[in-house]
Amino acid sequence: MKIVIVGDGKIGSTLAEQLSREGHEITVIDRCGEPLERTTEDLDILSVEGNGAAYAVQMEAGVDQSQLLIAVTASDELNLLCCLIAKKAGAKHTIARVRDPAYMGELPLITDDLGLSLVVNPELTCATEIARTLRVPSAIKSDPFSNGQAELLKFQLPPDCPLAGKTLAELPGLVRAKVLVCAVERGEQGVIIPSGQFRLQAGDRISFIASVRDAQAFFKQLHLGTAPIRQVMLVGGGRLAYYLAKQLIDAGLSVKILESDLARCEELSELLPKATVLHGDGTNEKSLLEAGVGQADAFAALTGIDEENMLMSMFVRKNCPRVKVVTKINRDSFRSITDALDLGSIFSPRSSTTNRVCRYVRAMQASAGSTVETLYKLLGGSLEALEFRAGGDSAVCGVPLQELPLRRNLLIGCISRSGQVIIPSGQDVIQPGDSVVVVTSVAGLGALDDILERRKG
Repeated sequence: MKIVIVGDGKIGSTLAEQLSREGHEITVIDRCGEPLERTTEDLDILSVEGNGAAYAVQMEAGVDQSQLLIAVTASDELNLLCCLIAKKAGAKHTIARVRDPAYMGELPLITDDLGLSLVVNPELTCATEIARTLRVPSAIKSDPFSNGQAELLKFQLPPDCPLAGKTLAELPGLVRAKVLVCAVERGEQGVIIPSGQFRLQAGDRISFIASVRDAQAFFKQLHLGTAPIRQVMLVGGGRLAYYLAKQLIDAGLSVKILESDLARCEELSELLPKATVLHGDGTNEKSLLEAGVGQADAFAALTGIDEENMLMSMFVRKNCPRVKVVTKINRDSFRSITDALDLGSIFSPRSSTTNRVCRYVRAMQASAGSTVETLYKLLGGSLEALEFRAGGDSAVCGVPLQELPLRRNLLIGCISRSGQVIIPSGQDVIQPGDSVVVVTSVAGLGALDDILERRKG
């Protein structure tokens, strides 16, 4: 598929890398020639230097022959204008990044009038992911499937957990909840898609899929923290903090925001009258303690500087071990280091946006027999969790799972049918209309039938 991306910033370059890796023909437009040259050399893609909203520049980039234009510059207005011009020039689909809260109420009108295929808001999407994870205190991350009926959750196995030293085959005898372990992160061994004989160790980061009810029962039976979070402290008062605070307040939680810019504090006090907004430096240990971080149930470091967020999170993890910690990190360049640090739950607006756009692109490519309904990049992009809707002509329907020639490094995590979540066994059968969740290290699956081993010749 031919795709034009306007904006070579953090999100634009990440999208170019991901979509190029999946085999798409990418052209990037940006005003700045030097970073644009680095991106095109690193990824071996095409580029055009210039104003992405200019008709002549878009035509030079081949927008009239493209299936999709994605506008992710730093300006919401420019992104919307780029999409308008692209539609006039002949682009079939357009995606715009719109971040300003002032536009949120007008999005349906803007989308319809400009013919946008999708609007992405990195901070709002990331805030929703964080709020969802805070509802599950024991989880490092929580991703929903099947309209929220099933969840993919990640947690770290504590030393005193009864699962430590046990194989996955022994799991049903230890907990009554029906769960399927999809992936395990273990030190230098990296990410493992385990078999039934895989033996768990203390410190493993385990990703499992289950219904919402079984996930709650799983944590309860293992005596892992299940007390609900009621008080949350946020450091940093940017867009992400605003969106997150609003969602938490709407859910009935108490929210305290610590922000170093006095003018922004006053603005947040007006926007969020139910929040407690404090003027102070969250990178100062004394300020954090005086603000009451030790009395909070959860803490989120959300400033625009990754290093500051990491230091604050490590301080809270060390001095307030009872507090659930969330860390915002935008850069992926030092992932091996951040993974080794005790930063709690790590979130990235960039990753949240990439997930949404890639899911849309996969759905555009999908066959009539199935579509990609949900997609998450897991563990730094080394795994994907995808949700497909099975069509009547899909080759996987009507055949017991144990008889399907599945590709290697791939698990069928769950099947959702008429509101029921099924953790599948080898005897289960996929039926037309089922929602099927697949976890795999195979990149680029676009349809449910892609889970089958391809026949040679």
